[in-house]
Amino acid sequence: MFNLDPTIITFTIYIFGMLLIGVLAYYYTNSLSDYILGGRRLGSFVTAMSAGASDMSGWLLMGLPGAIYMAGLIEGWIAIGLTIGAYLNWLFVAGRLRVYTEFNQNALTLPEYFHHRFGTNNNLIKIVSASIILLFFTIYCASGVVAGAKLFQNLFAVEYGTALWYGALATIAYTFIGGFLAVSWTDTIQATLMLFALILTPVFVLISLDGVDQFQQVLAQAEQAAQKDFTDIFTGTTPLGLLSLAAWGLGYFGQPHILARFMAADSVKSLNNARKISMTWMIICLLGAMGIGFFGIAYFYANPNLANLVNSEPEQVFIELAKLLFNPWIAGILLSAILAAVMSTLSAQLLISASAITEDFYKGFIRPKAGDKELVWLGRIMVLSIAAIAIWIAQDENSRVLKLVEFAWAGFGSAFGPVVLFSLFWKRMTASAALLGMIAGATVVFTWKHITPVGSELHQLYEMIPGFLLATLVIIVVSLLSPKPEEKITRTFEQAQQAYKDAL
Repeated sequence: MFNLDPTIITFTIYIFGMLLIGVLAYYYTNSLSDYILGGRRLGSFVTAMSAGASDMSGWLLMGLPGAIYMAGLIEGWIAIGLTIGAYLNWLFVAGRLRVYTEFNQNALTLPEYFHHRFGTNNNLIKIVSASIILLFFTIYCASGVVAGAKLFQNLFAVEYGTALWYGALATIAYTFIGGFLAVSWTDTIQATLMLFALILTPVFVLISLDGVDQFQQVLAQAEQAAQKDFTDIFTGTTPLGLLSLAAWGLGYFGQPHILARFMAADSVKSLNNARKISMTWMIICLLGAMGIGFFGIAYFYANPNLANLVNSEPEQVFIELAKLLFNPWIAGILLSAILAAVMSTLSAQLLISASAITEDFYKGFIRPKAGDKELVWLGRIMVLSIAAIAIWIAQDENSRVLKLVEFAWAGFGSAFGPVVLFSLFWKRMTASAALLGMIAGATVVFTWKHITPVGSELHQLYEMIPGFLLATLVIIVVSLLSPKPEEKITRTFEQAQQAYKDAL
């Protein structure tokens, strides 16, 4: 940690800067609402950048470039699916969820929203939805810990086990101290840093290859050597394979850490502006991440003596390019972007998990009259507890960031996506349908790979697709077979619907 290398110095300064923001946010965090949703006072720019940064975790600078580096542009279907899904989420869910949660007892969390939206007389829907959040977020958090550990391992030349703690502690500290405000403020800085890194790096890789013409020649040689067309986005896969990649976009409708940003916005109108900012940021970042992996193919083919740096660990392609192509001071800034991506998402996930315990379990069942100070400190303790479990899961040095994200993303998309959508658009939906839909979606994600024949196309199908479809079917069938919701539930739904229209 005391290496005087300029890259290390720049990187360390960044970490302490984020911690300082966490301390500053501490003084603005006086209630559970502040700690969980920042008091619902985020403007459009902070909402947009925070939603983007909390969405694009370490997989954006490690997982996606690594996948492109290994397989070529065929993996770009993930980016296409994500872009479409994110836009539809902003368009159809963001504003409605902001209004509907306020009309449903000013709900601070998804489980609390589901509980009030469907008017359940017991807390079963809260228990199930909060449990799903804790289960999948622990896995999701582990992906961030793995990404951070690999970054620290590469940069500080330490053992993976030691790097694991460096990366985790850097993120946990400011989430523990400052809560949602710290996470959102730092997200804005982190999103800007990620954008800078993802624009600059592909451009410099291309320059180092002496321009587009030379790149094309080297890429053709690399394709011939690998006997693979890295530019073909169709060949070598099946319709179900392409569908699986594009289906990542379905996951957006059920991601609690992204939906929380919508709930925290100060108004529906600010969300409209935030959508434009966020989508522009997202498209540029995805193109940049793909460019890093794609141009990296030619770069490391042209420099075979360096190829061993990434061939065994393709998810480190961005790290190695930054260190090889840039002045050490600039490299430190660029590599901070990876930590920014990890910190922004991991902190958001830790916060949502902690809020599920404090708001939905502790306050809901154990101490309904617990004060804000008590709940905020319990939330901080829960951040540490969940992080400890994530660190334990991440101990396997061979873990792949993208694989961990893929599973957790499918879990949330299948369990919550259909429930969120129907809760905002169909007043006939019932509590039993929501409950069974969540259980069906989560169960399919966990069992799909075990119930389909190994090697078959169905086994290769992304589990989000059958999970999302089954949850949707269950919601429709159970709702139609169940008694209609009580009049006060449908009346609240209609009032929220009208308030949303008036706010546009």
